[in-house]
Amino acid sequence: RAELKEEQSIDLIGKNEVYGDTRHEVNVYVKVFTNSPFLVCMDLALSQERIIDPNYLWIGPDGRDLQGQGYVNLTETGKLMLMGFRVSMSGAYICTLSHKVIETTTQEETEMVEAYKFMVYAYREADHAYQVSVRFTTMRCRLKTNDLFMEKLNKILNSTISHLTCHITESSYKCYSIRTPKNGLQYELFVNFLVTPFALGWEEVCHQIPYDCEDVTNRRVRQAAERIGKFFHQLRHILNDEFRVAPTIQYVDNSFSMTPIDSCRPGFGKNHYTHQNCASCCVVCSPGTYSPNNEVTCQTCARPQVRKYGAKSCY
Repeated sequence: RAELKEEQSIDLIGKNEVYGDTRHEVNVYVKVFTNSPFLVCMDLALSQERIIDPNYLWIGPDGRDLQGQGYVNLTETGKLMLMGFRVSMSGAYICTLSHKVIETTTQEETEMVEAYKFMVYAYREADHAYQVSVRFTTMRCRLKTNDLFMEKLNKILNSTISHLTCHITESSYKCYSIRTPKNGLQYELFVNFLVTPFALGWEEVCHQIPYDCEDVTNRRVRQAAERIGKFFHQLRHILNDEFRVAPTIQYVDNSFSMTPIDSCRPGFGKNHYTHQNCASCCVVCSPGTYSPNNEVTCQTCARPQVRKYGAKSCY
């Protein structure tokens, strides 16, 4: 992903190339463990011209010349690809292009120098979970049956999605008495739980693929959420089958709702202001910030000791 400028056409981006800009740095976002697009050591306008004796010098975030480094693909035309991108590779990549301009009539040579700065950030896809809310009618609020029903419901739901290595967490309910215009006083259970892709054994599934696991876990939890949605749409029949008798607790039709919840891995966070072009991404925390948990925000260190990208603590 790259921060596209108006003058950069879709055709050029489609070639997996991102052009520099002498007026400002260009933000580029690279998914961890994948290859970056080619960073081109010139702007779009210059790329349409003939360039005499071009010379390119690429400097990485550590201040070293990138020529000959094993993790780069550096072409003779000044294009840089960062291969197998890792968190530690985030930072500023600066290219200096020097070339000659020859005056047609006098053949006088002038040396021109342009510098291009690319800020390259590692990112990961957000981990998805789904917050589910659903309601049931019950005979009374202070009944042991309510607790037994919740235990049974959790077991049924977990067994429904266990083959996807997903499970139900943060399950809870509250009971309220509700006066309705038609039915008088009735009691309802307001049930909430979270569907997550991190049930026992999820890491083993991830080890079967060569890269990070977000794509796999997100696909599995989406499938699990869809199964649970289907479950509640068929719930009246399912409850009759499971309890063998007409249940005293009944599903409130159309009360099922599901909201996606995003989280980021430690060392990553979202920032809609700083990273507008990757607002849905979990972008590596910049130096001076950190994220110790699975929340979606990089926190600022009280003292800016952290000099690296992707910090999980301030020390």
